[in-house]
This record gives sequence, structure tokens and C-alpha cells, in this order.
Amino acid sequence: MTTSRRALIKGAALTGILAGAVPIAACGRKEKASPPATAKPGKPAPITLDADIIAGAEKVNALAFTAKERSMMVEGLQETLETLAKIRSAEFGNEEAPALVFDPKLPRAKIKSQKNILTLGGDYSAPLPKSEADIAHASVAQQGAWLRAKAISSASLTELYLKRIEKFDRKLSAFVTVTADIARAQAAAADKDFAVGRDRGPLHGVPYALKDLADTAGIATTWGAEPFRERVPKEDAEIVRKLKSAGAVLLGKTACGAIAYGDQWFGGVTKNPWNPAEGSSGSSAGSASATAAGLCSFAIGTETLGSIISPSERCGTVGLRPTFGRVSRAGFMALCWSLDKVGPISRSVEDAAIVLSEINGYDADDPGAARFGFAYDGKIDLRSLTVGYIPAWFEKGDDADRAALAAVKSLGVTLKEFPWPAAPSGGLEQIVLVEAAAAFSDLTLSNRDDELAWQEADAWPNTWRQARFFPAVDYVQVDRLRRRLMRDMAAAFEGFDALIGPHYAGDALLATNATGHPQLALRAGFAQTPNRDLFDEPEKAEGAETSRTPRGVSLWGELFGEGKIIALGRALEEALGVARERPPGY
Repeated sequence: MTTSRRALIKGAALTGILAGAVPIAACGRKEKASPPATAKPGKPAPITLDADIIAGAEKVNALAFTAKERSMMVEGLQETLETLAKIRSAEFGNEEAPALVFDPKLPRAKIKSQKNILTLGGDYSAPLPKSEADIAHASVAQQGAWLRAKAISSASLTELYLKRIEKFDRKLSAFVTVTADIARAQAAAADKDFAVGRDRGPLHGVPYALKDLADTAGIATTWGAEPFRERVPKEDAEIVRKLKSAGAVLLGKTACGAIAYGDQWFGGVTKNPWNPAEGSSGSSAGSASATAAGLCSFAIGTETLGSIISPSERCGTVGLRPTFGRVSRAGFMALCWSLDKVGPISRSVEDAAIVLSEINGYDADDPGAARFGFAYDGKIDLRSLTVGYIPAWFEKGDDADRAALAAVKSLGVTLKEFPWPAAPSGGLEQIVLVEAAAAFSDLTLSNRDDELAWQEADAWPNTWRQARFFPAVDYVQVDRLRRRLMRDMAAAFEGFDALIGPHYAGDALLATNATGHPQLALRAGFAQTPNRDLFDEPEKAEGAETSRTPRGVSLWGELFGEGKIIALGRALEEALGVARERPPGY
């Protein structure tokens, strides 16, 4: 665990970074709800503004006006209150996005188009093992080869996973809903297809788990939160339709921290299979936990600001956060329209390419969707790649970080120091805070935020209230800072195919989420760690018992450059040789 990572997490919480970032990713883990200290008032009485009220409000926003200026503002601000009342009387569905849409591509930027090509680089000729655990922990690519060779049926593979879920999930709390009947029906259909020579692609007959933020027709989609636990959508999310078309088999809906925050949901806390005494991090908590424990072939996660990367680090899985706009979010809970992303969580790097090849694609129902193909060549000559690194990141890192850098050097790539943008990304966290507060404004205004289990300073209810005091003018300035960082990041990536570093080094997690760049997390080694809390700090006193848990490293790529970082990641995974070890007992 690096000092820089701890500083990022701690600093994030202290400055209010929530929503899927590492603090969101690892929310407070209280088994029982903490009731509010006092009851909240009902609808506020009409307010008649005066200069004294304005003077008090100035302090919240670090402003200072003269008495004359305050008197001049009274009438206009009174009219603003009337405008606010009209705005707040409008009812919005979570699926209604703002008119302003984020685009990670800068004007006049040239990004080479891609054809949809998937060329695997691994060897998947191994025979079917006798051990069910070995079959369960095999890669998607390997399971696909067995299915096509008729060494195993989709029905048998599905039953194997359903049996493992029944056995292990009571300890992990990784699933909200298990869709056993649907899984069996889809597996039977896949076997019929194979019997007549119909092959829908690399995910045909492969069982997967879906984060409970994605709508599934007729199946509860709860967002992990008490106010929505009875929510049953009428239609499937676009990604669910794509996976159905690809012949994948839905095992169930995985737990996520309430409203995409952490690993605490209304059913408890999702656990880390490597150390079930601690949470799995989040908010793609169940997706990472289930994948690591061999309860599914792969899973779908989402990230706003760390919700794929953080649980992948904690549980030792591969997590791919694609370029913003590459994968449709239609039918997913919206937390932050300009940052939300959907991506795969798997046990091997090349599996991430397989899943992305099936879920990639334009969708008119997602205002932020991009028209872009996905090309992956697992046999690429790595000597053609230029990889960047930042020496200070590795000086502050640990042995696993440095082992990963040494392994990359051994692959024959051109390794050069990366010119990380000098422009600070501080302040960009307000994008998440403000958009999330807007997305769930109804919970704040109706006082239903009291129904959420987590009621502390860093929890959603409090940060949504705080966001109401962030000035609109300064929020526009934040967006301008974001555009500046996008320009600087684009310039920094010129001449580079990838950047390697610890997941949370510097401000990389926040900066690259804000710019829309892809990030791939993969296992790099192991460390002895105590039970960890919200900030990834030890929960017990120094010297307490520790557990052997995974450590990971990240690869970042150019916009829509996932193919290269996955190819590099596959080779790095092979060179490090630590990916196949599984959690004890699973």
C-alpha cells in the first residue's frame, strides 16, 4: 500500500470526493444503520430575504460583498427563490440526462478509426480438468474453447456456478438476486445452438453476473439502496440485450454499494474472498467478489470515479474502465452523466477484450455514446509499443509496483518517462458531487435520504446537501478546468501507447476519469494486510493479524486505445505469473 494511495483516499474524503472514487469505493462498513441525530424538518416555510441573510450566506461560499451590494441583490435573489421553487417542482426520472453532454474527444483531434476485430493471443488448448473449482476459475476464453469442443455443456457450466453461488455467497454477500431459472433456460438454448452449429460468438454459453445498476426486465434492479429495493424495470438495459444476443448466460444481479457507493448495501456488506473479514470495496463490490471467488465466468461493473478499479485491486481481479462513451449506459442507474462508464471485471486480462468486443458499440439511447469500433490483436509485436512511466510514482510504490515496472521493461517495449500534466485536477471531484446531488435530488428534497443505511459525514445524504451550496458560477469554472486538463492529457499522450503506474498514484484516478481515458487494472503481486477500513487504513492496532491479499497495477491508454493496453496487459500478466492463484477455500 503506497503512501500516495492513502493520501488520495484520505484527501478525497476530507474534500468531499465521493461517488465511485476510492472513498466511494470503500464506504464506511457499518452492519447496522446509524439513525439521524434529529428528525429533519418538513417543507420549509417561505423565506423573505434581507441583507443580513445574504451576509450569512456569503460565508458559505467564501464571498464578501458590501452593505450596498447586498441591498441591491435582495430583490433579485428573492426572485431566484421563486425560480428554484419552480425547478424543484419538476419531477425527473433517473434516465433523463442533462442537455449538456460530455465528449472526451477534443475538437479537431484525430483518433484513428477501428474495425471490430478480435484476435486472441493466448493458448486455450488445455483439456477440461476434473476439478470443478479448476473449471470455475478458468478464463472465459478457455471455457469458450471447451464449450465449442463439447468438452462441457453450457448447462453443466451453469449448474456448476449455481452450486458454487449457493455454497459460497452466504459468506460473501456478492449477489442481490440469483436468476437460476433464467440461467438454466439460456444455457439450454446455448447448447441447442451449439448442437446445430450455430455460434453467436466468444461469450456464447458463458455464465456471467451483472451489477445491480443495470435494468433487467421483470427482475428487481435495486441499486443496492433501501428506497429502491422493490424497483422492477419493464425493459432490459442495452448491454443486457447485447449479452443476450451474444448468447451469454445471466446468473444473477451482483451487489453494489447503495447508489453506487462502496460495498455496503441493504442486504449487508459484500466481502473480499481473500479476507472475508473486510469488505470487497466498491461500488462494483459483488461483481469483483463473485469473479474472484469463481462464482461466475465474468461480471459487468460500472465506474464513476474508481468503482471498477478499487474492487479489482481489493479482490485481485482484472478491471477494465473503457473510454467514456465506448459502452452504452442506457438502462443503467445514472449517478454522474459526464463520468459514468460500464466495463468488464474478469480473472484474466484477455477476457476483458472478449467481453468488451461484445458490449462495445453506439447506442442512440445514450446521449454520451460514441460511434467507435473495437480492435484487439493479442499477437501484436510489443516492441512496437511506447510505454510511459513516472519515476516518482514507483519510488513511492511498493514491491509489487516495482515488479510490474521491471516486467514491462522485459517485454521489449520502448519505456520512456511520461510528461504528466502539470495542471492540477483538484476541484474536479465537484463534478461527481453536484451531478449525483442532481440525479438524486428527489431523495434530498423529500427527506427519503434518511432511508439510506449510511448516515455519516462522508455518506451520500450529507454530501448531497453540501452540494447545494456549491456556487453555480464556480461549477462552470470547474468544467473549464476539466477542458484544460483534457488538452494537457492529450498532449502528454502524444507518442505514447500506454502509461503504467500504481492505481492511485498522484491524481491519476481522478484525472483520467475526468478526461475519459481508459484504465486497466490487473494483479501484480500480493501483500500482507490487516483488515482495511474506508480509507484503506488498518482497522485494528498495529501488529494485529494480517491476511495475504492481492496487489495490482494499472495501465492507462489513449482515448479508445483499449486494444493496446489489453495486449500489453496480457503479456504483463503472463510475465508476472501471479494471476492464476485463487482465494484460499474457493
